[in-house]
Amino acid sequence: CNECAFVCPHAAIRPFLADEEEMKDAPEGYIVREMRGKNGLKYRIQVSIEDCTGCGLCVEACPAKGKALVMKPYEEQKEEAMNWAFSMTLRQKENPARPGTVLGTQFEKPLLEFSSACSGCGETPYVKLLTQMYGDRMMIANATGCSSIWGAAAPVSPYTTNDKGQGPAWSNSLLEDNAEFGYGMFLANLTRREALAQKMSEIIATVPISSELAEQMTDWVTYLTVSEGTQQRAQKLIAALKAEVSQQPVLLEILAQKDLFVKPSQWMIGGDGWAYDIGYGGIDHVLASGADVNLLVLDNEVYSNTGGQVSKATPLAAIAKFAANGKYVSKKDLGMMAMTYGNVYVAQIASGANQMQTIRAFEEAEKFPGPSIIIAYTPCIAHGLVGGMRQSIKEAQEAVHSGYWSLYRYNPLLREKGKRPMSLDFKKPEFSKLPDFLRTQTRFSSLEKNYPEEAIQLFAKTTQDAQTRFYNYARLSGDEEKIRAKIEKND
Repeated sequence: CNECAFVCPHAAIRPFLADEEEMKDAPEGYIVREMRGKNGLKYRIQVSIEDCTGCGLCVEACPAKGKALVMKPYEEQKEEAMNWAFSMTLRQKENPARPGTVLGTQFEKPLLEFSSACSGCGETPYVKLLTQMYGDRMMIANATGCSSIWGAAAPVSPYTTNDKGQGPAWSNSLLEDNAEFGYGMFLANLTRREALAQKMSEIIATVPISSELAEQMTDWVTYLTVSEGTQQRAQKLIAALKAEVSQQPVLLEILAQKDLFVKPSQWMIGGDGWAYDIGYGGIDHVLASGADVNLLVLDNEVYSNTGGQVSKATPLAAIAKFAANGKYVSKKDLGMMAMTYGNVYVAQIASGANQMQTIRAFEEAEKFPGPSIIIAYTPCIAHGLVGGMRQSIKEAQEAVHSGYWSLYRYNPLLREKGKRPMSLDFKKPEFSKLPDFLRTQTRFSSLEKNYPEEAIQLFAKTTQDAQTRFYNYARLSGDEEKIRAKIEKND
């Protein structure tokens, strides 16, 4: 099912496919399972014993009865290093699963691997998934914070390339200008690609070239800003140019710019300190520009990289530095603020609670011909989970089920189909369970322990805030009355 690979923060457990010829060189004891209907391909889940941090998320995610995964001491598993080394020699196969699924995404090589993130990190699974979906053409502007630390721990980088040498282009800016920095990346590429399109149009009109090359150039110019099929169009154009470049030297100028043939997938990535606080002005500027860029907010609701200071993403009742008695101000609703523009794609996700909703949000954001912002629920050691980060999947599920965190997608393109842009992806929160959810994290439970009277008031206010936010989203979806009636009936 590849669930274990999906949740692994460090890409240390992966599915591998081997054919009959490759299996002849397999180490002794290399156990595989044949994939039915896949031309004899053999399937194996393999752990990199040297890179696994022992967080246990793979075990928690495993849906098999009795668990297909068991954590064992490192000393007993050293032979797995040889199995991993062999697995890494296997050539990349054509993906045997449907794209846009948990199974399918995990057959793609993760282009973020073995980072220096905390064991059980809630941030890296999101970025790893993005690289599996779009990493061969991603450009990342990364705000300073946890994601820039595990994303570029000098002198190495956890970002890597596929078997074709393609991978994310990454650079780090400051908290206060990361959105503008990424916008500059986008504008630079757009300007160069538009100039190239103009040059191609001139060649089509004035230079004697074959109908095949003219067709490929025309196709490229026509779909200049379309992501879908961009790799295939680029390869066809390169082949057509190489076939005629010796006859028309002017084509050398075009071929020399082949790095522009693939449409980049531009992303700005950072935490809530960037998105809600210090870099919010830049984010607002970029969202207002209408540019085809994507923003991923890794929202762990605190300045985790600098020691746990309160941010505008920190929720009511949470204890953090500069809010030692619990935060008395409601969390900023960044998603709702972005929706006010009307032409911005907005999603709020939690991969631990709904993996397919996360994948759909990434797909829709990348395809959306304008600005997109995705706010991702990100469990963190700063939350103080009872049971540790191994419980972060369960925490995400309870966050959604209790109404603490709403899942939605706001897609302005739906208006063209006569539909409402807002889609609520979980409609049955049990708000009565929210106080119990808060007690599973020391950032909330310590308030109840040290300031019980304040906790009663703030827990009640947190629940009321969650209800208000949820019903605001329900109103935008057009189903508020129906949803409210079902929830009240269950209560």
